Amino acid sequence: MAKVLGLRCRECGQEYGVVPNHVCEMCFGPLEVRYDYEEIGHRISRTSIESGPPSIWRYKDLLPIDGEPTVGLNCGWTPLVRAERLGRELGLRNLYLKNDSVNHPTLSFKDRVVSVALTKAREFGYEVVACASTGNLANSVAAHAAEGGFTSYIFIPDNLELGKVLGTLVYGANVLAVSGNYDEVNRLCAEAVGKYNWAFVNINLRPYYGDGSKTFGYEIAEQLGWRAPDHIVVPCAGGSLMSKTYKGLNELAQLGIIPPVKTKMYAAQASGCSPITTAIKTKSDVIRPVKPNTIAKSIAIGNPADGYYAIDTVRKSGGWAEDVTDDEVIEGIKLLGRTEGIFTETAGGVTVAVARKLVEQGRLPADELVVLAITGNGLKTQEAVTDCLSQPMHIQPNLTSLKEAIGLQRQAALSV
Repeated sequence: MAKVLGLRCRECGQEYGVVPNHVCEMCFGPLEVRYDYEEIGHRISRTSIESGPPSIWRYKDLLPIDGEPTVGLNCGWTPLVRAERLGRELGLRNLYLKNDSVNHPTLSFKDRVVSVALTKAREFGYEVVACASTGNLANSVAAHAAEGGFTSYIFIPDNLELGKVLGTLVYGANVLAVSGNYDEVNRLCAEAVGKYNWAFVNINLRPYYGDGSKTFGYEIAEQLGWRAPDHIVVPCAGGSLMSKTYKGLNELAQLGIIPPVKTKMYAAQASGCSPITTAIKTKSDVIRPVKPNTIAKSIAIGNPADGYYAIDTVRKSGGWAEDVTDDEVIEGIKLLGRTEGIFTETAGGVTVAVARKLVEQGRLPADELVVLAITGNGLKTQEAVTDCLSQPMHIQPNLTSLKEAIGLQRQAALSV
């Protein structure tokens, strides 16, 4: 029997078949995938998952594909790092980092959603894939399209970081730099869906694409010995990772694979683009779109598509939200590098800096199990810290010069 029953509107409940569509025809609400959990329950167990491949596809019975995966076979199963040194700095004795900055193949969590979306695109018979992106999704769609033999069209804002532009062009994608911010890029893509027979992963394939993020939650639970953490801090752009991680944990609980979920979810944003955290902090049900103005471009979405559902997830889980300045983002990047040897992009800097604020507010207790979502690699956003790091000390190739340099470094350390 089929495990994927079709789509359902998240607002009015109208049901649809398994089709490439993301908007309800009745109320214009977003669509989500309907699963037959009774059927899935007959297929899946801790043992069946543990015997699967070391990738997101160990959870294929919980993902919206009909057959076997065909794209992104090595994506996922990234490390869950026990962060003792960072924990001591923050005042947390049970801190972990879910480190998707080493995800295969493009070093961000977006590889999860794209693997699922392009596998579904192949099932639907598409030959061309596309996306609107602030960078990480662009990299991932281009790479997976190359792997899967698709033609790809990538739409990006024209002020994107050079590393992310190069990290898209290298895969032979058709890259279109649009004059404007992400929301304007996305608006153009929404219009293009009606004209071109392309699989836009975050538009007409969005219900299937979004469910790839559930694997972030599945892996955290399995890597913790089949339990959900007490707290998860998640950087928010469109808001989908927040709600889907929580959904993934609760699906495992519904199937009896983990105990009931008591995890509190926390939204993290940059102050220069914080429509989700602002709504939560002001206890508003209305998301007010903003014009992004932050170095954290990978999460700079002023009108988040899943913002309402991210807010709902935070509230029903009992969590909270915070945002941080660009200077605090940079300090978060440097702190993570200095304590754990992980170079994260700006979104990870946001997560670390927000976690520090949440600890100071008493929202993250010292002895409870906390997971921080590190979603991308710092090599993609080097510009953010280029002018904020010390420079190499130049020496001559002899021991006298080395001794002088060591002495100068010691003096500098003592003066701090």
